[in-house]
Amino acid sequence: MHERSLPASPNWYCSRCSDVNSNGLLGFGAKNVIYLCDVSASSCRVSGELVGHKGLVSSFSFCQHAGQSHICVSSSNDGSVLFWDSDNKALIREDAAHQSPVSAVHWSPVDKNLVVSGDEKGIVVCHWYHTGDTASFFPEPRTIFCLTCSPHTWSSVAVGYKDGMIVLIDVSKKGEVMHRLRGHDDEIHSLAWSPLANEDTLYSRAEDYEATNGVPTGEEKGCYLASGSKDQTVRIWSTAKGKGVITMKLPYLKKRGSAVDPTVKERLWLNVHWPKGRATQLVSSCFSGELVMWDLTKTGKQRWTLFGTSSEGQNHSRIVFNMSSVQLQDDRELLISTSMDREIKCWDLASLDCCWTLPSLGGFVYALTFSPVGAGCLALGVGDNMIRVWNTLTTQNQYDTRSFWQGIKSKVTALAWHPKREGSLSFGTDDGKVGIYDVFSNKPPQISSSYHRKTVYTLAWGPPVPPMSFGAAGGKVAYSLYSCAGEGVILQHDPSKLSGEASDIDRLIRDTNNIKHKLSPHTDLSWKPDGKVVAIGNEDGCIDVYEAPSLRLLCSIQQHHKIINALRWHHDHSSSPELHCLLASGSSNAIVYVHNLCSVIENPPESPVVLTEPHRRLCGHTGKITGMAWSPHHDARLVTVSYDGTAQVWDVLQEAAVSNYRGHNGYLLCVDWSPVDPDLIWTGGKDFTLQEWRVSKQEFTKPPKGKKMVDLKEKKHQKKKSNKAAGATGAPPPLPEMNGEPVTGREKAAMRQEVEDEDEVSSTNSSVHPPANLETQRKSSTAVKSKDKPDLNLLKRKKPRSMLPVSTSMDHRPKEELLQDCITLASVKHSSALPAGCVPGQGEHIHLGLFSDRQALYRMFEAEEEGHVEASHFDSVVYLRLWSGDLEGALQLATEKGELNDHLLSIAPMAGFEVWSRTVEAFVKQLCLQEQYLKAASHLLSINKLYDAVHLLRSHKLYREAIALVKARLPADEPVLKELYTCWASVLEKDGHFSAAAKCYIAAGASFDAAKVVARKNDISSLRTAASLARISGEVVLAQSLALRCAKDLSAAQDWVGAQEVLSSQDSLLVHRLHLCVAELLSAMLTGVVPQSCVSSHRWTSVGERDIGILDRVRDVWDEQFGVSQTSSGHRSAGVLLQELKSVESPAATANVPLRQVLLYSSLHLTRSVLNWLLDDDGQLIKELWQTVAWFRDAGHFCVSAELCRLLFPDGDVSVCSRKRAKTLHHTEETAKSAADSLQAFVHHHRLLECWWSRSDNQEVQNGVSSSAADSSPGDEVKDKLDSDASLLLSEPHAACQAMQKSVKEIQERLAAMVLQHGRAQGGQLDGGEKQADAPAQLTTIQGTSDAGQRPDEETLLSLSTKMSEYQKQLADLPETIKMYPHPDVVECCLVLLHLSKSSASVSTSLEHKAKDLLRRYGTSPSVLKASQRFLT
Repeated sequence: MHERSLPASPNWYCSRCSDVNSNGLLGFGAKNVIYLCDVSASSCRVSGELVGHKGLVSSFSFCQHAGQSHICVSSSNDGSVLFWDSDNKALIREDAAHQSPVSAVHWSPVDKNLVVSGDEKGIVVCHWYHTGDTASFFPEPRTIFCLTCSPHTWSSVAVGYKDGMIVLIDVSKKGEVMHRLRGHDDEIHSLAWSPLANEDTLYSRAEDYEATNGVPTGEEKGCYLASGSKDQTVRIWSTAKGKGVITMKLPYLKKRGSAVDPTVKERLWLNVHWPKGRATQLVSSCFSGELVMWDLTKTGKQRWTLFGTSSEGQNHSRIVFNMSSVQLQDDRELLISTSMDREIKCWDLASLDCCWTLPSLGGFVYALTFSPVGAGCLALGVGDNMIRVWNTLTTQNQYDTRSFWQGIKSKVTALAWHPKREGSLSFGTDDGKVGIYDVFSNKPPQISSSYHRKTVYTLAWGPPVPPMSFGAAGGKVAYSLYSCAGEGVILQHDPSKLSGEASDIDRLIRDTNNIKHKLSPHTDLSWKPDGKVVAIGNEDGCIDVYEAPSLRLLCSIQQHHKIINALRWHHDHSSSPELHCLLASGSSNAIVYVHNLCSVIENPPESPVVLTEPHRRLCGHTGKITGMAWSPHHDARLVTVSYDGTAQVWDVLQEAAVSNYRGHNGYLLCVDWSPVDPDLIWTGGKDFTLQEWRVSKQEFTKPPKGKKMVDLKEKKHQKKKSNKAAGATGAPPPLPEMNGEPVTGREKAAMRQEVEDEDEVSSTNSSVHPPANLETQRKSSTAVKSKDKPDLNLLKRKKPRSMLPVSTSMDHRPKEELLQDCITLASVKHSSALPAGCVPGQGEHIHLGLFSDRQALYRMFEAEEEGHVEASHFDSVVYLRLWSGDLEGALQLATEKGELNDHLLSIAPMAGFEVWSRTVEAFVKQLCLQEQYLKAASHLLSINKLYDAVHLLRSHKLYREAIALVKARLPADEPVLKELYTCWASVLEKDGHFSAAAKCYIAAGASFDAAKVVARKNDISSLRTAASLARISGEVVLAQSLALRCAKDLSAAQDWVGAQEVLSSQDSLLVHRLHLCVAELLSAMLTGVVPQSCVSSHRWTSVGERDIGILDRVRDVWDEQFGVSQTSSGHRSAGVLLQELKSVESPAATANVPLRQVLLYSSLHLTRSVLNWLLDDDGQLIKELWQTVAWFRDAGHFCVSAELCRLLFPDGDVSVCSRKRAKTLHHTEETAKSAADSLQAFVHHHRLLECWWSRSDNQEVQNGVSSSAADSSPGDEVKDKLDSDASLLLSEPHAACQAMQKSVKEIQERLAAMVLQHGRAQGGQLDGGEKQADAPAQLTTIQGTSDAGQRPDEETLLSLSTKMSEYQKQLADLPETIKMYPHPDVVECCLVLLHLSKSSASVSTSLEHKAKDLLRRYGTSPSVLKASQRFLT
């Protein structure tokens, strides 16, 4: 249909938006259209379009299988996936399996029926082309950026995510994840599989082979995968091992002569492509649009080779988004790349040189014009902020195009070549800028210092008019540049001095033609080629023709009734002179009129002539006319373009339609005839394309009948979504149209609509592009969905409600009544008596109150107020009263209706202080109802009600603001401040914000409460802080208790250094420091038997000489580190310290106490014993030592107790507690002697067991005793020593006491079982869920014996109670020292001695007889009787 064309730019920030099939057909998505191009090594040609998507095309892929290569698939951000037949340009099927924007789609290279797509929610869908079935998977809850199907295994798919994760899934197993490849830390832009189905091609180097741990890769099945990420790295992954094998950092290639752009690395898009048949070569994009070929078998700079180095300017100038390759029939392999620079390039992979470049357009084509001097030089003004100049006649490169962007920075909406000077091109922009480019130089453009306020729509070169034509002969310019813009003004610019001020030609028109009234806004102008007259089109549809240079009005053409969009004079080189004066005009009413102004121009009339009949009328278009051009090769041959989406060629004189072109997708904006070929025409429009077509090859001759293009009709009444195409082309949203102003006569409607509706981009070649925009453009396309009607309504600007609706409605009556109103009003204004029944401002004449006197206006206001009250528009009533001067009444009404606002409050002081004060108070109540408490408090301050403002804030729990207000406005000792702090602290404490509450308490002077609330957290850091806070504030008692709590927690965690630091800040806690010192030493010396997880410790805990006891170690450290000794005095004296330590309670030992806690309790008694040693109190010393050992024994830690006894008494003698200081204990008190005997007995007991274990053959009986305890085994020579030790153990009084205690315990157990049995018998049957095993084992025995008598229960209970009483009486008669300081189990010791006597001769005969005697008397339990049989028989 068309010859050559420039397509729309491929969409940006899409991982796979272009693809090429095996026949050399390239497809790429641009906006919501897919363009098809036939490519070869020498050229390319746009061959068609696939139109059907409603949203932006996000991905595109061909089927690469033979016989099916013409089938392709595409996806969109509206969630649709479409299948196409590229040969017939037809839609095959649409799948709607996605609910979110689809970000990637790929046709499997292995299975010709499988297509895989992924969306931004993480859903992966498999589409089966032959059946139409779909299957959805959700492998990861992440945003998918790209995906690619394996070329070797049909079920393997690699998915890349926004957060840098790559996932390999198996679609045959419901999307099961095979590997998660972690390494990238930013967006995955592209994925590419290796063309070979194994992983042995990259390990030609030994170091790479070693990196795989020496496992030959050929033994594992897999394929390499390449990934490109925004983190500036390309990674090669082994899919067999699920890990990366090569990481390549992208090289930064600084361009020659250019400075380093700091934003270049931020706006990176890293695309990778693995060409077929090149297993070790990978192509990737780079920072600034360069393409790099990587050799994966090499390292360093030799690894990569840059494309296009044979000559300058071959590479892209911006980042590359997509690459695809094709193998042609001549065995040449081509690579196609698309870029942000809006160019599609073809590369030869053999030479790495660029074969050809296809420019593309990123915006509406607003203007196109051929140079009148340079043949075939076509200039394009595009909405992507660039000008293209295309040499259309070149033979070597059919797309020889240059782009100009410097100094533009806005949409190019108008162009005009200088009529004589070659290469001089003027341009106008959307933001009102006018400039001139020299297209044959690299200089930036000259910019006029005079800017238009709105869009420039027309530029024209013409002869200068005053005042510019008054210049001197040497300085007078031959041509001036005229610009017409949306505000309706035409400016004349001096091209030789654009820095000077441009002149408004309206001033000359008024002066020359003596015009007093307002001129209609201008919308277009056209100079006749000979420069004698100029035609100016206006917004009201009138066309004025002026004579140069004075601009005397010759005639006014009043044919059109809508805005003039296009004016064109016939060329002056036709054969018939009459045709030179033909003027064609087009407006928004879709009819083209042609006027013959020959008589007016050749014989100028004395006064302006009004023309109302055209020379020719050209009818056929169904939309507004946007552009036209006369054929330079024919007489009276005209081409016009319209909003109906077609271009029409006319034979003007015959009023006949010659040819109609319908190749565009959307309305057209500009047209020009080829200057060299009479059959060629160029058109551009909304679809971002420029198309060249032949008149003689068109199928149609007339425009389609009734074609209004529904989408354009809708756009007439609603604004375009501002960011719909930004995702495709990277544009920030266009500026809001006209700031919401209504449509006026100062804009050119035909093109104003295009500029406002267009979705396109800013300059793409600017040196600095905002990275933030680039990051968000990928997602911006999904911000607004086309089907969301609420979003369209939100985009509409809401029309404000009228203040005078009743009178306004009167202006919408029939035309006859409106005309009668004019007569009535004139009668009222110019006659003394009013017409009958006419009272301006009332009744049917209410609207006349606006045009009559003040009393009539007041009457109109009253009627309007009644209408507003009925409609509940009380705010409008308030403003009407305000306008009429009733300020107090307006405020009163607003108060009653709750319609007060800031504006009314600002003018309230005009009514007096009292009114203002009442209004403020009412407004405060209104704001409180609206929960605007801060604003309400601020208004209370304005009337000096500070305390009320504070109370308001406090009552709504805005304590922070209330405190700030009080501190800023009131004295520091204000009582309300303390109340605020206290109340806020209570709220914060209740909510668990303890630190903030503490600050409030400190500010209120309640330091005690501050420390308490900080300590409520009860962790170490909080307790430490609370202790310091209490100490600083002078709360000594609290500081001590908190420091002790903190130190206790630290010591429990074995952070000994931290615990000492907490206590060291207070001298009164010295005794507790001594306690922790002892605990730390004890913990260090018991390392072998106590599990250690020490956080911190002191140096003095290191083990010194082995023969020094623990008591000597403690005294040495106390003396060196704490200054505590027998000679210390004051608060360091032993008596004072011991008195303080007595207040520390030590609970009874149980088996449930943790070992670390037992260590602290035991060290407490050890600390007391050392203090008693310093006081020479031997009695208390031995008692505390007994308690130290008893804590471990009673808590069930026998091994620790034995080790502690060895540390306390290395010689085994409890009377000798220190070798270093020669301390021997002498006891005079009975309890002290008993304590010493008990402690000595336990020491002997440990030694006896050590002797037994050392001689026993069964070593497993040791039950975990430490090896150190068994190192020193006694020999035969210790027989006497053993006798002396054992004699203390075989104490008959203690044996009797222990036997009675065991009997009492046994009777108690039997009584408890009996009571339980009796209770159950009285209670009936057991519940079904109750277990019989709950009863003790003795129950069975008792129950078996209870059948002997009539009342067995009572007799058994009586007998047991009697025995219990007897045993308790005997226990009470025993001495208290025996019960207070027990000995080891005597019966057990007897058994051990008898065992030793059998295995060795270390036990004397007398001791053996004594042991047997005690066994016979006290060994009554069944287990003891069984064990003693071998000795007593």
